Parts: sequence; C-alpha cells; structure tokens
Amino acid sequence: YPNSPPAERAEVMKYHDLDTLPALHKLARFFMVCDRWFASVPGPTWPNRLFAMSGTSLGRVKMPSGIMNLDVHWYDQATVFDRLNERKQSWKVYFGDVPLSLLLVHQWEPENAARHCPMTAFFADAAGPPDQFPSFAWIEPSYLDPHANDDHPPHDVFEGEALLASVYNALRANEALWQSTLLVVLYDEHGGLYDHVEPPAAIAPDYHQEEFSFDRLGVRVPVVLVSPWVGSGVCSTPFDHTSLLRFVQDKWNLGPLGARVDQAATFHSVILPESRETPPVIVAPSGAVPPPPPVAGGDLTAHQSALVALSHALESMGGEEASVIAGRSQHILSGAQSQMDAAVDRVEAFLRSKRAQAG
Repeated sequence: YPNSPPAERAEVMKYHDLDTLPALHKLARFFMVCDRWFASVPGPTWPNRLFAMSGTSLGRVKMPSGIMNLDVHWYDQATVFDRLNERKQSWKVYFGDVPLSLLLVHQWEPENAARHCPMTAFFADAAGPPDQFPSFAWIEPSYLDPHANDDHPPHDVFEGEALLASVYNALRANEALWQSTLLVVLYDEHGGLYDHVEPPAAIAPDYHQEEFSFDRLGVRVPVVLVSPWVGSGVCSTPFDHTSLLRFVQDKWNLGPLGARVDQAATFHSVILPESRETPPVIVAPSGAVPPPPPVAGGDLTAHQSALVALSHALESMGGEEASVIAGRSQHILSGAQSQMDAAVDRVEAFLRSKRAQAG
C-alpha cells in the first residue's frame, strides 16, 4: 500500500464464518474467549514468540532474510524455561519440525535441549499417568511443508484445526489429566488482517530498543482458555503474551522476567473455584475444503526462509562430520522442499547431539 492492487487490499478484510473452523470455533463456544488479547509487538512471528517465552525480544523485531542468513541474533535472556528449572518444575517443548524455542541460547544447554520432543511424544505422555506429564508444556506447530499446521498463509487452515483438535482430544480423553489442565490456545500475531481496535500503549520490557521502542502492543490475536476450571464466555481484560508468563510466574512463584511481565495483567479471575462439566472429545476436521495444490518450484515464505536460516545456525553447533554437512548443503540446491527437508534434518541432528551430551 498504496501501490498494492484492490484485490490484495481486500485480503485483509476476509474472515472465516462461524463454525467453519470446527475445532477453534467449538472450543470458543464452550470455553473462555479473550477478546482483548494483543500481540506483544506490532511485528511478525519471531519477536512475539520471544515475548511469549521470555518477556522480551532484546530490542529485535526483524527476522532473518534469506536461507543463508546466520544473523539470528544472540537471544541470551532469561526464559520461562529457566525460571521453571530454578523451581524444579518439569517442562517440555513438543514440536512439529523446527521449534522456535531454539532461538533462545539457554535452550541449547544439553539438559534443556533434551526436553524438546516430537509431537508423537505429546500424545504418548498425554495418555499416561498425570503425575508424569510435565507441569508446563509448550506446543510448537509444524511450520514447513508438506504438512504445515501453523495457520500461516498460504497453509491449509484445516491442518491447523486438526492439530488443535488432536491436542484437545488427547487431553480430554485422559480424565485425570484433564482435571488438572489449562490449555491456552494462543496465536502469536494477527496475520495482517484488519482490526478496528487500536493497539494500546505499552512499556518497554528492558533497555533494548535497537529496532523498536516497544511502547505499543500489536494487533489483537485469537485466544481461548480451555479447561474444566474456566467457564464459557468472554473475558475483555486487556492482555498480551506476557500475561501468560505472569500467570505462570504467579502460579509457581518464578523469578523475574522483565518489566513488561511485572506489570502484565493476568487471567486468574476466570479460574473457577470448582471444575465443571465440559464437552467430550471433539471430532477432528475432515478437511472439507481441500487445500490449494502445491506450486511446482514454489519459493519459501519469508518465515520458512528464516527457519531454514535458524537451522543453518544450529547445524554449525551440531558437531556433525563435514561430509554430512556438505551433502546436506548440496541437497538444498534442488529447491524449496529440499531446503525445508534439510532444515528438519539439521534440527533433528542438533537435538540428537544435545541429548547424547545430556546422557
């Protein structure tokens, strides 16, 4: 804008009719919608996820440009995972392909990296004894094709619906685990769609203001609080991603996570004194609207390119044989899908190495 054609500008006004998203809309009907939850930054995925995990992006709002860009920044701030470690509270990151928690330097420590598990482990853990499920679970979707379920355009939203349904179904099927669960369905940023509500002012989390002043929140994002311990309805208290950290911080008396978290509103008020009857498992969507066919030779999205760049940085610390790295580098020359495959392979190799060090 102003040079974009009308058809492109019309995209920001689109929406999904009620009940066309069978998992998200059903959960929204039966549980608590937060209709004034704002992104922490008026920016893209990475800084908002960094805020959700640590309360700051250390002055950064930009993501790497290009698959070979190793300038992913040195995010060495304290994180919610560090604070949970200090209180000896268990946690795991369950992920689809390239977990963005690996942006955080402290997550490279072998003991922390070993807590990163594929989504198959989530379903196994959710079916087991509740006392063996982590106190805090962080779920990362798959960002890369062919089965991306992160709801980033142009990905099929029914893949994201299937992920949400499968997570809820797994938790709901284990009654003992369900009775001690709060599932927070949270989108990191608004996707560029129009919203009539102006983002409010905010305080900077720290002295880092290299790329932004951090004095304003981002556009509203969808959030649903799902638990037998919350009612159905709408909570209109203003929140941002640091509100999640504040809730966790208060629950386990965690150490500090910056000025934004210190002043963040929390959703304690929606927790009921007693649990209530909740819906049975929901049926995963069938994908009634088929996704568009893949474009032959298509390019990576900007976010996918940044993820490949992150995987390249992780590869440099994985301790693999030079011949293995060279073979992988040759493979990525054949196109976008090969680049995504290489990114997944790099992450798996990095985590294998760290798990071996953790013993």
